[in-house]
Amino acid sequence: MGIAILLMMAVGVGLMLTRKVPTAFVLVLLSVVIAFMAGAPLMGEKNSVTTTVLQEGAVALAATMAAIIIGSWLGSIMGESGIASTLIRKTVELGGDRPYVVALGVFVVGILVGTVTGSAPAAMLIGIIGIPTMIAMGVPPTTAAGTVLFGMCAGIPFELISWQYLSQTLGVSIAVVRDFQLRLFPIAVAFGVAYVLIESRRRGVRHNWAAIAPTRAREGRAERGPRRDAPWYALLTPLVPIVLALVLEVPIIPALLVGVCYALVTTVPLRQVPTVGLRTLHRSFETAVPPLLLFAAIGILLAAVKLPGAVTALRPIVSAVIPTNPILFVVVLGLLTPLCLYRGPFNIYGMGAGLAGVLTASGVYAPQVVLGIMASYNQTLGVSDPTSTQTVWSAGFAGVRVERVMLRTLPYTWLLAVCGLVLTAWRFM
Repeated sequence: MGIAILLMMAVGVGLMLTRKVPTAFVLVLLSVVIAFMAGAPLMGEKNSVTTTVLQEGAVALAATMAAIIIGSWLGSIMGESGIASTLIRKTVELGGDRPYVVALGVFVVGILVGTVTGSAPAAMLIGIIGIPTMIAMGVPPTTAAGTVLFGMCAGIPFELISWQYLSQTLGVSIAVVRDFQLRLFPIAVAFGVAYVLIESRRRGVRHNWAAIAPTRAREGRAERGPRRDAPWYALLTPLVPIVLALVLEVPIIPALLVGVCYALVTTVPLRQVPTVGLRTLHRSFETAVPPLLLFAAIGILLAAVKLPGAVTALRPIVSAVIPTNPILFVVVLGLLTPLCLYRGPFNIYGMGAGLAGVLTASGVYAPQVVLGIMASYNQTLGVSDPTSTQTVWSAGFAGVRVERVMLRTLPYTWLLAVCGLVLTAWRFM
């Protein structure tokens, strides 16, 4: 039975790779099939398809889903109020005519924005100004797109939404997630800086001021609307929820809500706060709905693979093939890192979440070990996956093929994931 369940999961991966069926639909359908294969009854209050898998599973990640809505709201406010664009413009002004400094400045701003929200909205907040400016100063277009992506993903260790997701998915405390992510952060920053410096030098930086005028600059101005600088104290917005959660240990959702309030009162006249707040909230749902559907489907999949019948069937197979020796753990899982790309089996926002549930439910790895695996793979996934929205948008706006971005960034993100796995083995094995 365990082999049959794994084969069904492989079929699910195949369906997602074809991109003909939405990932959320595949995950829900697969969850129902796994539940029936595990011997779950259709109806019933305990361990049933309708109640345990569909009803309880759909809301299992409710706190993460709430954090996504608020994080998207905060990102929408940062875009409309000019906080993100002001951060980029000030960075460019400080960098002057030094391309490396400007590129590293965009990378730093990417970290700040990446702590608030991810995916294409974050890439747009950073890249609409940052990518044309870097290209105009002679930074290669592929490197410019990768710089935005590396900045965003270097901010993921401080992204409160990611903390909530990993905590709920693996059943570990926020404190455990926070501790590991803080240790992963300097590694992510080091590889991001290495990418910017090495890839810029590989092509040779040369000034190309005319490149910005005909195309990308006009596109950027059209998308971001009239120029407006946010006040300096509003630029602290990305740090507000981080400080609250990290230093004062405020729960994640209240910390994000305080960030929303701070962004509104520092950029909008008080009489307009309700109007702007409601408008940006409504707009945020455009970006929040797809991940909300995905996380509901992931919760359903986690409920299915944690059913007693599924755990009993999968435990002996998983125990036989998964390496427990720390060195083999790093080598084997390091070699398998690219399987998180192209919606593969280790994509932590797809089938990888189900595999994480199998590993924790079977007891093969402690939840902290699975945390390290997911967080490490997330760095590769967020930068190099050619099917992710932020990679597609960044490559398209820079005027290069998304496969070029993947090929240029993958050596760095692959090594970054391996370093994360080494950190995992050192800390938890």
